[in-house]
Amino acid sequence: MQRRQFLSAGVAAALLPGLPVPARAQGAASRTLTVGVRTGPESIDPHWSTLGGHIEALRHIFDSLVGQDENLGLQPGLALSWKAVDDTTWEFKLRDGVKFHDGSDFTAEDVKFSLERIPVVTGPMSMTLYTKRATGAEVVDRLTVRVKTNGPAPSLPNDFSRLMIVSHKIGMEPRNEQFNSGQAAIGTGPFRFVKWEPRGDLVLERNEGWWGGAQPWARVIRREIPNDAARIAALKSGQVDIANYIPATDVAALQRDSTMDVVVGDSVYVFNVYFNLAEKLPKPVKVDGKEIAANPFLDPRVREAMDLAIDRRALARVVFEGLAKPMSQLMPDNFFGSSKNLPERRPDLARAKALLAEAGYPKGFEVELFSTSNRLPGDSALCEALAQQWSRLGLKVAPNALTGTVFFPASTRGEYSLQMSGWGTLTGEAAYTYGALLHKPDAQKGFGGFNRSNYSNPEVDRLLEQGSAELDDAKRRALFERATEISMKDRPMLPIVMPQTVWAMGKGKFSFTTRVDQETLAHRITPKAG
Repeated sequence: MQRRQFLSAGVAAALLPGLPVPARAQGAASRTLTVGVRTGPESIDPHWSTLGGHIEALRHIFDSLVGQDENLGLQPGLALSWKAVDDTTWEFKLRDGVKFHDGSDFTAEDVKFSLERIPVVTGPMSMTLYTKRATGAEVVDRLTVRVKTNGPAPSLPNDFSRLMIVSHKIGMEPRNEQFNSGQAAIGTGPFRFVKWEPRGDLVLERNEGWWGGAQPWARVIRREIPNDAARIAALKSGQVDIANYIPATDVAALQRDSTMDVVVGDSVYVFNVYFNLAEKLPKPVKVDGKEIAANPFLDPRVREAMDLAIDRRALARVVFEGLAKPMSQLMPDNFFGSSKNLPERRPDLARAKALLAEAGYPKGFEVELFSTSNRLPGDSALCEALAQQWSRLGLKVAPNALTGTVFFPASTRGEYSLQMSGWGTLTGEAAYTYGALLHKPDAQKGFGGFNRSNYSNPEVDRLLEQGSAELDDAKRRALFERATEISMKDRPMLPIVMPQTVWAMGKGKFSFTTRVDQETLAHRITPKAG
C-alpha cells in the first residue's frame, strides 16, 4: 500500500496553523458579537444533524477531530497528526493539555466514545455519513487512538473534519433535552454554552482556556432570523453586527451604503434537482389533468428534455444577480474526483421538446417541485424560476418552497416526486458527495445515505466502492472521475448553479475571512482597531 501520513508543521505548537489568534484589544473583555444568521442549530447535540447551519453553530462549542482551513484543506484540530498504519487502521495523535468546559481533560477515550455514540443518535440526518468507514476505535494511550476501518479508507481524515468530540463522561443516555438545557453541552470549543431558544438566539460566552488562543468576544449571540429582509433590517438598525446569506438582490444596495461592508466569497454548495426514479411515484404526475400510473422520470429522454430546457446562465444572472456559476456536475470543478470532460450544459429548447414528444408527452405533464425556503440564499426564488423555465417545455410545474424543518424530514421519507436542494462537498472529494447521493443505498457498506433519487447503476456503485478503498491518489481520482461522468450522463440529478456567499457588516468594524463552506464562525472574526 501507499502509506499516507499527515503531520502538523510544528506539532509542539499549541495553536492551529492559519487560525487567527487576536491580541486582546483594549476594552475587549466586555465585547459582545451579535451575528444574524438565516438558519441555526436543530438542537445542541453536535451529532444530531448533518445540516450545515447545525454544524456551523455547534463548532463554537465543540471542536472537530481534524481541522479545516477556509478552503477545506486539512489542518490539525484536536488531532495534531494522523497516519495510516496499515490498510485498515488509522492512528491519530491528539493535542495535549486540552480541557473540556467542565475542566476535565480531553483524551483518546473521548474520541472513541464520540465515534461509538454517533450511530445511536436518532437525529433526522444521520452523522454516520462521516463515520461509515469506521468499525471501531482502540485507545492506545491517553493521547493516541487507532480507528479500525472496513477496508482501506483513504478519505477518513477528510470525513473526521466533521466529527465533533463530546466528553465520554456524559454517557450514552443524554439526548436533546439534556443538550438543549446545557447539561450535556460540554465541549472543548472556543465558547461555552449559555442558553438557546429554538429558532431564536444561541448565546455563548468565551472559553478563557481554549487551546486555540484568547478570543476578543466575551459573549457571542447567534440570532436566527430566517426572513432575509428582517435580517438586513436588523443589521442596518444595529441589532446585529454581521449578517450572513445576504440575497443577491440586496447586494448592490448594500454596497452603495456608506455604513456597510459587503464581503463576497466562493462556495462549495450546488443546487441540484432530484428526480424520483421509483417505479411508483409518491405523488403521481398528471397528463391532461388526470393522474397517470407511469413515472415519466424513468425515461432518460424526459430527464434530458428537462435538463435541456434549463438556461443556467440566465438563472445565475437573473436569480443570483451574477453571483452564481452554472454547474455541470455535483461539486466544484477543482475538487478531487470531478471531471474535466463534462461540457457546460446549455439550453436547447427545440431538442428538449422533441425528446419529450418521443417519450410520449408532447403536451407535457403536471408535477410539483419541492425545495427549501431558508437553507441557502435564493433557494425559493430558484425553485420558482425553474418552474417558469420548464413551462416553456409545456410542463406545468407547481413550485413549493418549504422551511428546512418541514422539507428535509419529508425528503428523507421519500415523499417527493421532484425536489431541489443545495448540497455542499464539505470534505473536498467525490467519495463524500457521489457516494452519499448516487450510490445505491447500502447501510452495511455506508453508501447512499442521501440517495433521494432512488438511482441505481451497478457500474457507478463499483467505481465508487473501488475509489473509496484505493490508497493510490491517481488511481482513486480516475475511478471517481469515471463515476462522475457516467452518473451525470444518466441524469438522476441535475446540477443547476453554485451560488457565491455574501456577508454584510458595519463599515470598518471587522476583519473577516470567508470560507467556502459558508460558515460564519465568531473565532474567525476579529474587531478592527479603533
